[in-house]
Amino acid sequence: MTKTLIVMRHAKSSWNNPGVTDIDRPLNGRGRTSAQAIGEWLRYGGFGPCEVLCSNARRTQETWAQMGLEAELRFVPSLYHAAPETILETVQTATSECVLVLGHNPGMAYFAQALVQNAPAHERFEDYPTAATLVAQFDGAWRDLRPGKAIARAFTVPRDLIDL
Repeated sequence: MTKTLIVMRHAKSSWNNPGVTDIDRPLNGRGRTSAQAIGEWLRYGGFGPCEVLCSNARRTQETWAQMGLEAELRFVPSLYHAAPETILETVQTATSECVLVLGHNPGMAYFAQALVQNAPAHERFEDYPTAATLVAQFDGAWRDLRPGKAIARAFTVPRDLIDL
């Protein structure tokens, strides 16, 4: 059966308060707007996730909240600045047909690049800026997902959707 995996980096966070720890940094205004735009893009494309695997950082939680989508939400502390291998292991525990994994760079960028057979033709895929979002599909069970097994169906960044 075909599974859909949405690989998303958190939206733009605020650096206005130097006393806030990294894990507690909130989104800034641009980040909130970007997350809303990505949520609309996913909804319009018919890619609304049923399950979300989300880092426990404040900016990832706020990104998901701003997207305006509904799904089973699971906070996964090991996704906070996770390596691609950890992201893959987390995704392999998914249970729904369409799953969104929401985390941080550089792990999300490396994971997305390793995941797909062919990279999408987009100039920003390699650097995976804030709120970059890949929709990939593969056939099989989540536990069988491996690098190079998925096909890129769509990719966007907020700048494609709104004038920032």
